[in-house]
Amino acid sequence: MTPATSFRERTVALFGLGGSGLATVRALVAGGATVAAWDDGEASRQRAIAQGLPVVDLVTADWSRFAALILSPGVPLTHPSPHWTVGKAKAAGIEIIGDVELFCRERARLAPDAHFVAITGSNGKSTTTALIAHILRQAGLDVQLGGNIGTPVLDLEPPAYGRVHVIECSSFQIDLTPSLNPDVGVLLNVTPDHIDRHGTLGNYAAVKERLVAGADHVVLGVDDEHCRAMFRRLLAAGKTVTPISNRPSDLLGCTHYTGLGLHRSIALGAGRRLVEPLASLAQAHALRGAHNGQNAAAAFSACERLGVNHGAICAGFDSFPGLAHRMEEIVRIGPVLFINDSKATNADAAEKALLSFDDVFWIIGGKAKDGGIESLRPLFSKVRKAYLIGASSDDFARTLGHAVPHEYCGALDIATERAARDALACDAPEPVVLLSPACASYDQFANFEARGNAFRELASALAARLQQP
Repeated sequence: MTPATSFRERTVALFGLGGSGLATVRALVAGGATVAAWDDGEASRQRAIAQGLPVVDLVTADWSRFAALILSPGVPLTHPSPHWTVGKAKAAGIEIIGDVELFCRERARLAPDAHFVAITGSNGKSTTTALIAHILRQAGLDVQLGGNIGTPVLDLEPPAYGRVHVIECSSFQIDLTPSLNPDVGVLLNVTPDHIDRHGTLGNYAAVKERLVAGADHVVLGVDDEHCRAMFRRLLAAGKTVTPISNRPSDLLGCTHYTGLGLHRSIALGAGRRLVEPLASLAQAHALRGAHNGQNAAAAFSACERLGVNHGAICAGFDSFPGLAHRMEEIVRIGPVLFINDSKATNADAAEKALLSFDDVFWIIGGKAKDGGIESLRPLFSKVRKAYLIGASSDDFARTLGHAVPHEYCGALDIATERAARDALACDAPEPVVLLSPACASYDQFANFEARGNAFRELASALAARLQQP
């Protein structure tokens, strides 16, 4: 745990008692603060009470006694409308911050030069975060991994010299972290997502930019227009920026993916350039696809900045096991490969999986995001058949139309069974049963992890049944 001491001997309000909220209460209490914690859900309040944590009704509380509101990142700060606690905090004239801000304040107090790598992006941030942490650990460093991935940031060990914190940051967390100042800030990309929580794509991009604007060194994807504009602004502001790309690039200093591995464009003088080979990804089986090329480029650049040699980075690529629920190889039945890509909760994320495979038997659907799957139309030729589940079924069936054979399955178990049946009967050399829903999970599952775990169990049980002697 990292005790949060910035409110020692003061009283703070905290709203949101999920996993990170509970961790934050514990850290604040350990740091000497008095906490009035609350949640709109009775079950969440009872869970906190069972853990001996201080639960106080913030609806009737006297807000003049609070020094700050610590807000869970899952709670609306601005859109579609501010949560009622936000209105009370503003009326009381107190700051509204989150758990990552408390971590940043502890780092500033304990070890301001301790390494802190912060990663964000619309897609790929979890894989990149896990990959960076894996490489650094394999290189022998003391690594603390968490934030929006896995362990809440305040449940990690405190910042210290010789220790590296590798923290995934969502846009919601960044919005609650005014002093975010990593020594390496990574922004992979900006594509439409969470517009309901930020109002406009411009607002969303501006929040993402705050992570790199506060960083000492920036690793920045340059494959979308929003990030290219940021690149120009950051250079103009005098920032040190390493550009990265998932395609060949002549941009000087750009670490890019060529399909064969990572390369970098360097200047030789007199207008001449050299494309320097950096790393092969041929044996990095968990990093297949151009999108993972960009993730690898980001990890290479961040780890290089922290002093890890190229050989150790390459070894880390090859030994990286991949991320659960992100193009995760589950099982093989004969020639049929089952891939769990449940973390693909929007079309842009699902695109990465479709680009990586041919002869796809695609399980798709859930609670649709804005735009649905229309942007995936150029990849429909890769899909042998689609299996529709969840609330989006009618809309997705209309989009697929006559371009992709499809059937309504309703539930994941039916879709998995039927996709496996058809894949096993086809003539492709390596058919793929792909769960890449392009949707949120909330219509049928608590989260994408629960959806992915269900698919893993279904595929594994199917394999056990079909492969019995």
